[in-house]
Amino acid sequence: MPINVLAIDDDPAMTELLNLLLISRGFDVKTANAGNEGVKLLREFVPDVIILDLMMPGMNGWQVCGEVRQFSNVPILILSALDNPGNVASALDAGADDYLVKPVPSGVLVAHINNLARRTSMNNHNRALSQPATASI
Repeated sequence: MPINVLAIDDDPAMTELLNLLLISRGFDVKTANAGNEGVKLLREFVPDVIILDLMMPGMNGWQVCGEVRQFSNVPILILSALDNPGNVASALDAGADDYLVKPVPSGVLVAHINNLARRTSMNNHNRALSQPATASI
């Protein structure tokens, strides 16, 4: 079963590049070129991982993180050109799960996506195992 990814970046060239790269690696990808568009799409499409840019007009990445965390715990991978420890910390504090700096080698990006999806899958599996069994008569 393919990993579902939602990529949110205001640069159409970046979302197209992510789309092409990830589809070629077997992922199912949806893209949005604005923060509010991405949040709306998230309500319709349940991804395994969100790839999110920080610097976007309108609703920026920090705001998207805050909005998403109000209704979802889907892993958020920040993919940003901002290479500043303060930005990394504030993105993680806003609800992001991982942070990569552009440009990033495609293999590293794919490995981070797989890791986040694997951890989510394992957490869901462990939660299901911890639920008490109900007896039926």
